[in-house]
Amino acid sequence: MNCEAVLELPAVLPTPVPAAPRRRWPRGEDLALTLALAAMIALPMAEVLLRLTLHRGLAGSAAWVQHLTLIAGMIGGAIAAREGRLLSLSTATTFLKGRWKAAAIFLGGAVGAGVAAWLCVAGAQFVLQEKVAGNVIAYGVPRWTVQTVLPLGFAAISLRLFWGAAQTWKGRALAALLVIGMALLGTVTHLAPAALVLPALLTLAAATLAGAPVFVTLGGAALVLFWGREIPATAVAIEHYGLVTNPTLPTIPLFTLAGYFLAEGGASKRLVRVFQALAGWFRGGPAVATALSCAFFTSFTGASGVTILALGGLLMPVLLAARYSERNALGLLTGAGSLGLLLPPCLPLILYAVVAKVEMKDIFLGGILPGLLLVALTAAWGIWQAPKGETARRAFDFPELRRALWEAKWELALPAVAVLALFGGIATPVEAAALTAFYAFAVETMVYRDLKILRDVPRVMTECGLLVGGILLILGVALGFTNYLIDAQIPDRAVAWVGATIHSKWVFLLALNLLLLGVGCLMDIFSAIIVVVPILVPMGAIFGIDPIHLGIIFLANLELGYLTPPVGMNLFLSSYRFNKPMAEVTRSVLPMLAVLFVGVLLITYMPALTTLLPHWFK
Repeated sequence: MNCEAVLELPAVLPTPVPAAPRRRWPRGEDLALTLALAAMIALPMAEVLLRLTLHRGLAGSAAWVQHLTLIAGMIGGAIAAREGRLLSLSTATTFLKGRWKAAAIFLGGAVGAGVAAWLCVAGAQFVLQEKVAGNVIAYGVPRWTVQTVLPLGFAAISLRLFWGAAQTWKGRALAALLVIGMALLGTVTHLAPAALVLPALLTLAAATLAGAPVFVTLGGAALVLFWGREIPATAVAIEHYGLVTNPTLPTIPLFTLAGYFLAEGGASKRLVRVFQALAGWFRGGPAVATALSCAFFTSFTGASGVTILALGGLLMPVLLAARYSERNALGLLTGAGSLGLLLPPCLPLILYAVVAKVEMKDIFLGGILPGLLLVALTAAWGIWQAPKGETARRAFDFPELRRALWEAKWELALPAVAVLALFGGIATPVEAAALTAFYAFAVETMVYRDLKILRDVPRVMTECGLLVGGILLILGVALGFTNYLIDAQIPDRAVAWVGATIHSKWVFLLALNLLLLGVGCLMDIFSAIIVVVPILVPMGAIFGIDPIHLGIIFLANLELGYLTPPVGMNLFLSSYRFNKPMAEVTRSVLPMLAVLFVGVLLITYMPALTTLLPHWFK
């Protein structure tokens, strides 16, 4: 099963390079990405083995893994641009036709290519500064040699967005002028930058509505705002590099890779069989099995879209056979796709820990009970909606459950591998993620043999790298935008206003829920974490809210964003997977949206759900 990444829909721009001249180049990119991810697994595992056997580590291992994350992220972003799968906030090109559609594609592609070119220039300036500084990674390798991937990656992205902006040479010539102008902006112009900030931001907003990728919106805003204050564009490149090489960040691609090995192998069928045998025998049991299956998958892939694409074809017939209406089955699958986002080791939990500077173990523990609560509420709604008349129910079949558990035992043990490595003192978070990824690889290739090492593994790793690369592009430039807000003292002013205006903790929490629902409607979860969390954490401190509780509230609200129009990603993916109109998918998911909103309120106003386990394991 070839599960496409969550970044595929909505498709932003057409694949920009014709097939014939790029035949060798993409293969080289895919191979480089595969090798980078493989090295990210191998180095931490070697570190663990040396420490356990020879009581010594591998010099420079952590630094290399961090810089391999940079390499994998930029190559993955370039491949996402190559495939036309960079995440966008707008679907304008889906509805427009004729000249209007061509104009929207041109505006989004040309401005996107221009912003990427500007980021390329900023990256090159940053690399030149680092070359002068003479820092090394390890074993005498200059740091700047690896950092060169930053401008090269943005150059590849710029060229691909530029090529897709128009289909005629006249249109591409016009796009080229715009790209070159933006690349040189702030270095050769003699106009006052402050006077051009507003027109530049309005152009960027129009490009966003036309379908420009999210990283273009956030990165372009950061570049323009810094430019308006006459701060060099290298500030954005520095922040991008700093975030992507954060010591904890390699856990994101590694845990996600483990989930991809499961999704692309035969795990989906085996795990659905287990949960069906466990719960499918009573009325409403298929809905319970659906909730459990989706939560398990999403907790590892970090992308609810992968869950819908991987499990939708298996679970929809099960629900229809249990006589669920098509609307209820569609709503249940669409809503359940994001259930595992609060369960470790899901990607948003890791990213929140990095940005909010909290212990990853604490945020993992804090998400378990709230995550299980949302699973339970979804299962309860599924039981309530089950047909109440005579159904083709069957007796509980213990031998079938035993056979299903035995067949899926290696995959069911995957959470135990991650938990024991992380909480047993055997490995650091990055090492635990590497062990988990290798375990998933070994199970799917050597035990079940669903994946062939030479035929399938490179494809799976490329798909994972594409997803992670697209996300890291957003995160890197979003941090530049966040730091502009900090430089402009926006968080300090917001904290002062909240402290002077709101005097009750409970009123603040209610306002927080309303604010985050609005954020979830307009912004994807990854950029929201980077942009909004640095503002919210000081506000929570004013009212004495535990940062772990604040984080789970934040993520639970943003989980609803996957289901909320107009940019709820699960709506697009479900529409694509089940070939249903967006309006029908939206109507079907409204009951699930209400159920999960009740769960969010319980998580918000019952702090013990979040804080119990972190305090218990202190």
